[in-house]
Amino acid sequence: MQIIKTKFKDLKVIKLKKNSDKRGYLKETFRKNKIQSKYLPFSYYVNSKKNVIRGFHFQYKFQQIKYITVLKGKILDCVIDLRKKSKTFGKVYKITLSEKNSLSLYIPEGFAHAYMTLEKENIVLYNLSNYYKPSFESGIIWNDNDLNINWPFKKPFLSLKDKSLPTFRNFLNKYKYL
Repeated sequence: MQIIKTKFKDLKVIKLKKNSDKRGYLKETFRKNKIQSKYLPFSYYVNSKKNVIRGFHFQYKFQQIKYITVLKGKILDCVIDLRKKSKTFGKVYKITLSEKNSLSLYIPEGFAHAYMTLEKENIVLYNLSNYYKPSFESGIIWNDNDLNINWPFKKPFLSLKDKSLPTFRNFLNKYKYL
C-alpha cells in the first residue's frame, strides 16, 4: 500500500497492493497504520449502473472522513474542499478510481463528495468515520456552473434528492465553510 499526497491538505490517493495469480487476485483495501486515521468504524458498499452521479454530499454536523475504494468497475470521483482557511477552499479535485488501477481516495472531513459511474456495473466501498445522519446532510448540485466540472456524460441518472441540491453559492450563503 502506497500513500500519494495531493495538493489538497490531508486528501490522499492510496495505491493498493494487488497480488495476482491464475486464480484471480487479492487486494488489501485498508490498513489502519498506513492510512493513519483515528478510526473508520462504519462501512457500506454501493452498486450503481453506468452514467449515475451520486453527490455532492456532506454532513455539516457529524462530518465524515471517507475512504473510497472501487471493488468493481470505474468511477470519476470528485471532491470540493469546503474547509475554513484552506488554501484550496472551493476547488475541485478529480480522480479516476477503478478496479484495474487499484487506487483509493482518502477524503478528510470538510469536503463535499460525488462520483460518476463509468462502466456497466460499479461497486464502490465506503469506509466512514461517522454514521450517516440524514438530518445533518446537505450537498451541492453536481452541475454547478461555478465549479466548472467537465463530467464525461451530460445527462446522468440522479436521485430526486441529488437533482434538487443547492448551488455552491447557496452553500456559501448558508454555511460559509465546513
